[in-house]
Amino acid sequence: MSDVQIGKSQVYASTLGLGTNAVGGHNLFANLEDEQGKAVLREALRNGITLLDTAYAYGHGRSEELIGEVLQEPEFDRARVILATKAAHVPGQPGVMDNSPEFLRNAVEDALGRLQTDYIDIFYIHFPDNKTPKNEAVAALAELKEAGKIRAIGVSNFSLDQIKEANAEGHLDVVQDKYSLLHRESETTLFPYLEANEISFIPYFPLASGLLTGKYTGTEQFEKEDRRLKNPDFQAPRFQEITGAVNQLKPLAKANDCTVAQLVLAWYLKSPHVAAVIPGAKQAAQVADNAKATDVHLSQADYQTISDLFRF
Repeated sequence: MSDVQIGKSQVYASTLGLGTNAVGGHNLFANLEDEQGKAVLREALRNGITLLDTAYAYGHGRSEELIGEVLQEPEFDRARVILATKAAHVPGQPGVMDNSPEFLRNAVEDALGRLQTDYIDIFYIHFPDNKTPKNEAVAALAELKEAGKIRAIGVSNFSLDQIKEANAEGHLDVVQDKYSLLHRESETTLFPYLEANEISFIPYFPLASGLLTGKYTGTEQFEKEDRRLKNPDFQAPRFQEITGAVNQLKPLAKANDCTVAQLVLAWYLKSPHVAAVIPGAKQAAQVADNAKATDVHLSQADYQTISDLFRF
């Protein structure tokens, strides 16, 4: 599995990572088991996935704790793992964000404790608040980087103007935001600035809540309490339009001897705009399947075909 440099930092991460919101994210998913989450982590590391992406918001720190516990096991070498975590949520105050230097300094120290490590490879401001100047927030992280507490600086869910403000002194290494074949706005709003300033981009929700895996037919009926009904991608006629496009990927997946999900992940891996892709997983078997995407080498023609199918 190849590695990629994160921004201008000295961090090199696997191009296929693991999003760990379903590892300890008891506040986000029902019926999660900690031991199952640990099995997911072990499977990732055993398959050469070195980038583990977590956040305080995933189980109010529980995801970080589980990662820390697994990395204490003799089988694994902390030095070979790239830990990325995020903070902004104020504990005990749902929906309240804080980007102040004091909050971020404390958040880094707390995350170091939960992860049982001396340094964090990538630290993101998870969401912007509405009061802190973003260059001041990043300046505090730059001090922590200088002190060796973090190795690369990132922001997540920031607008382009907020990214520019955050990068006023050129400290920003990476941006994480929602981006997939179904949501391409970043191609015009973010990518030109990021590429001009040597800032890496890592998308989240790359498989779009399963819509890009081929498991939906477009005929599903969801119960009214199902949270998918709140997602416009699952509402007619867009839901049927998406599943129709995904169905057209199946012959291409067969030709490349892979699943639809692996084909889609390979599309990100080939993209010149994406540094790494971090699909999540609830089961170890899903991690093993995702890892096989690194063996899929799309031709430029196939890459373009996939891109064009989802321009709607």
